Amino acid sequence: MTISPEHLGELYRQACEVDVQAFKPGNVSVYADGHEMTVADFRTSAKVSAEPLCNPEYSLGEKIYYAVKATREAVGCNTNLGIILLCAPLIQAISHKNQGLTLRQAVSKVLRETTLEDADWVFKAITLASPGGLGSSDEQDVHEKASVTLLEAMKIASAKDRIALQYVTDYQEIFNFLLLRYNTGLNRWSDRNWAAVAVYADMLSQFPDSHIERKYGNQYSEMVASRMARLSEEMSKTDNPEQIKPLLFCLDQELKLYGINPGTTADMIVATVLTAFLEDLNQ
Repeated sequence: MTISPEHLGELYRQACEVDVQAFKPGNVSVYADGHEMTVADFRTSAKVSAEPLCNPEYSLGEKIYYAVKATREAVGCNTNLGIILLCAPLIQAISHKNQGLTLRQAVSKVLRETTLEDADWVFKAITLASPGGLGSSDEQDVHEKASVTLLEAMKIASAKDRIALQYVTDYQEIFNFLLLRYNTGLNRWSDRNWAAVAVYADMLSQFPDSHIERKYGNQYSEMVASRMARLSEEMSKTDNPEQIKPLLFCLDQELKLYGINPGTTADMIVATVLTAFLEDLNQ
């Protein structure tokens, strides 16, 4: 089955829209802006990054670079580097589906076949996006030319960055944990947005957010985990998540008061929703 770039782009934009519709405490959503970014910034970013991401003529690295470039030119800030880094291999994997591979197998193939040129394009993309605290290590610096493949560069970064870790593990967390939790929430509430909130809460209750830890170290890790464990528990008990909105508003205000933005976890949610959409194409 051949999926058009336009169809892929629409699925990607829908996954990004779930990101802003879902009330994820500490993150930008339709319920509250934050961190000097707005919902409009994220919607514009999704729109302009879709075309380069889904361009079948581009390599993986080119997809990432031109999507980041389009975003930077449109909104002037880093709204979606993590989203682009996670979604690009999923979108690239679709081109391998005609070889009889599952989505997971196709993603693994894409990651194994990354090149030095892919790494160069991605280094340029990261430099352009200028994310806080990301980029330099003793072995590879994104401000210099790459000397390893993109997968090898991600291995170097994976101890400190959850997005890089997905590259190294063939998206294991998404396929083995987050996608299952998302589908459970979707079956229970018949609502993508609340399913996304449930995944977000579950993940943050168990794993520290690398965006927060790059900025603050582990200063807030325990606090965030305990707050999200409470949210996760409340969600597990309700058949109507609308009833926990007061708790969500309190958590959102508290996290933003301290400047805490679980941005990497939010990026993982977008990739999880996109994975669900792409898997549904086979049904």
